[in-house]
Amino acid sequence: MSRTRRLYDWFDDRLDLGDAEDFLGKAFPAEDSFLLGEVALFSFVMLGLTGIFLAFFYEPSTAEMTYEGSVAKFQGEDLPAAFGSVLQLTYDVPFGMFIRRFHHWAAHLFVAAIGLHMLRVFFHGAYRNPREINWVVGTVLAILAMGAAYTGYALPFDEFASTATGIGYNIAGSIPILGDAIAAIVFGGDFPSSATIPRLYFLHVFLIPALIAVGLAAHMGLLVRQKHTEAQREEDVEPVDSSAAADGGVNHDTVDREDDSVVVGLPAVPNQAAVSAVVFFLTLATLSALAGFLPVHNIAEYGPNNPAGTPALIMPDWFFMWLYGFLKVLPSSLGFHIGPIEISAEFLGGVALPALVFLAVFAWPFIDRRRESVHFTADPFERPVQTGVGVAGVVFVMIASIAGMNNLLAEALGTTTGAVNLPLLAAMIVGPIAAFGIVHWAITREREPDESPAGSDDDTAQPVEVPDDE
Repeated sequence: MSRTRRLYDWFDDRLDLGDAEDFLGKAFPAEDSFLLGEVALFSFVMLGLTGIFLAFFYEPSTAEMTYEGSVAKFQGEDLPAAFGSVLQLTYDVPFGMFIRRFHHWAAHLFVAAIGLHMLRVFFHGAYRNPREINWVVGTVLAILAMGAAYTGYALPFDEFASTATGIGYNIAGSIPILGDAIAAIVFGGDFPSSATIPRLYFLHVFLIPALIAVGLAAHMGLLVRQKHTEAQREEDVEPVDSSAAADGGVNHDTVDREDDSVVVGLPAVPNQAAVSAVVFFLTLATLSALAGFLPVHNIAEYGPNNPAGTPALIMPDWFFMWLYGFLKVLPSSLGFHIGPIEISAEFLGGVALPALVFLAVFAWPFIDRRRESVHFTADPFERPVQTGVGVAGVVFVMIASIAGMNNLLAEALGTTTGAVNLPLLAAMIVGPIAAFGIVHWAITREREPDESPAGSDDDTAQPVEVPDDE
C-alpha cells in the first residue's frame, strides 16, 4: 500500500472522506486540464500569505503620525498613518519592498489568470449544460477579484491612489436613489473621511477575500462533482488500469470515443498532483521575478493625499481601463432626468454599461443552452457564431481600454482628447460588429456547407437550442 493511500485511509477513518479510488483517482484530462484556473488559485494563496505579512506593518488610519523613516524628504513630517506605515514598510522593513511588489503582481496575475481561464472556457464551450452554475460562480469570482484590487488600491493613501479611488466614490454616488447610501456604507461618507481607509481595509482584507475563498471552494466542489470537460477523442481509448499495471498487466477494456460518462486522463494522485506542483512553483518563480525586477506604485514620489492637488496623469490598472474608457468617451450631454431622478453620464458609463457587460457574461450559458449534458469541449473553429461573439467581446473591451487612455492617444496623434473621443466611441460600436462578421465569415468559408464532423456540435446551423415547452 502506498504512503498516499495510507495517509488517506488515516483521515478517512476519522472523517469518512469516501472511496479513495473516487477521490485520489479523479481523472484530469491530460490535454485539457484547465491549468490557468490553478494559476489563479495559487495566485490567491500567495496574495493571502503576502497580505498577512503586509497587515503586520500597515496602519489603516488617516490620523497624523510623525514619520521617522529612511525617506529624507518626509523625515520628521506629520503624515497620515496609512501613508507613513506604507513608507516604513517599503523602505525600512526587511524584504518589505519585495513582499509589497510580490503582492501587487500576484493581484495582477490573479485577475489575468481568471480572465484567460474564462476565455478558454468560453471558446471551448465548457460553460454548457450542466456547467452553467460554475460559469456563474466563476464570473462572480472575477468581479470579486476586481473589487479586491480596487479596495486595496486606496490603502497607501497617497495622492495618486486617493485621487483614483475618488473616481469610484463619484461613480457610487451617481447611482440614482441608492448612491448616497452606497457611498456612505463603502466609503464612510464624504471621500476621503476618517472612516474611508478603515472601511476599504475591512473590505480588502476580510470581507472580499472571505467571499473569494467561499467562491473558490464552491467552484472546485462543482468541478469535482461534475468532472472536467474533455477534448473530443479521435478514436476509442484503451486506458491502462493502475492496479493491473502494478502487477504487470494491462486492462484492455476500451472507452468509446463518444462515451462522455468516463473522463480519460491523469489521476489526481500522483500524476496531476505533480503537474500542479510544477504549476505552483512556476507561478511562484514568475511572481518572484516580477517582484525582483519590476517596480510598482512609487508612493514616495506622489506624496500623501492632498485634497487640493491632482496628479497630472490619473489612470487605473489595466483591468479597470475598459470601464474608465466608458467614462472618458461618453459625452456628459447623455445625462437625462426621469421625473426627479437624475440619470447622469457618469452613471451610464461607470455603472450601467459595465453592468450590461457582466449581465451578458452571466446570461451567455442560458442563451447558448443545450437540452442534454455536454461533457466534451467544442472546437472553436466549428462554432462560428459563438467564436464570433467571443472575439467581438474581446475587441469591444480592447477598444474601450484604448478609450481609457485617450489622453495618451491624443498626445501621440498631436491632437486633443475631444477630437479622438467620437472616433473611439464609434469604434466601440463598429469594431465588435466588424470583428464578429470577419470571424464568422472566416470560419464558415473554411467549412463545407454540409460538413458536420462526428462528435462535434454543428453550431453553424443552430447556435442556440431552445428547450421544449412543458
